[in-house]
Amino acid sequence: MSEPLSHLDLPETSLEHRNIILSKPFLKRIYVDWYTDFKKYCEQQPANGKIVEIGSGGGFLKDIFPDVITSDILPLSVCDMQFSAHDMPFEDNSLKAIFMLNVLHHIPDNEKFFREAQRTLTSDGFIYMIEPATTSFSKFIYKNFHHEPFDENVSDWSFASKGPLSDANGAIPWMIFKRDYQKFKTLFPKLELESFNYHTPFKYLLSGGLSKPNLVPYVMYGAVSLIEKLLSPLSSRLSLFQTIIVRKK
Repeated sequence: MSEPLSHLDLPETSLEHRNIILSKPFLKRIYVDWYTDFKKYCEQQPANGKIVEIGSGGGFLKDIFPDVITSDILPLSVCDMQFSAHDMPFEDNSLKAIFMLNVLHHIPDNEKFFREAQRTLTSDGFIYMIEPATTSFSKFIYKNFHHEPFDENVSDWSFASKGPLSDANGAIPWMIFKRDYQKFKTLFPKLELESFNYHTPFKYLLSGGLSKPNLVPYVMYGAVSLIEKLLSPLSSRLSLFQTIIVRKK
């Protein structure tokens, strides 16, 4: 008999997360900024094709960027499609962009995903990922105050998974694109790392995230953003998140 799914892996939990995000102005603004950055970047790119978000969950990217096809591995009424990142239902060379927000580190077999991305992306198409960073500060936070596993010392990119949200390794993006990038280039010769940018050291913590109350009022959002900008020279040490863009040649 299979084990019961964790609460995190139930569709209603993703919908609950959506309601939390939309009800907390400070947290919602973080998502709006991230979604807007992706939209602006995507609109500047010359490639043609479909734009797909993988692991949309309780997000609201489609409200910001209506052209996006939203999807999740769970059956969610707020998403356009249901499928696994290991097996994407798109034709070869048909996608302009794949967007993922805190998703890569939840994919149990990243090699399968990147094979699918390499297959489905058109020439000059790209993957735009926002993921947990691996910095001195982030390792302290993620290893001590976050429920998801974070282990940068394991050798394998894959991990055993009992559910799409309850299992993860937050260090996987750093492992793939920093520690093991030569391996990535060998496995996926048509995919190339275009940029790897650290950001957001404090805002998400101050928002309380999905499980804690706000630590500062929404009126402070601009001031906190300015402080983060002033601290950007230290981003590789302080950031909790990173944006990774991978381009198909």
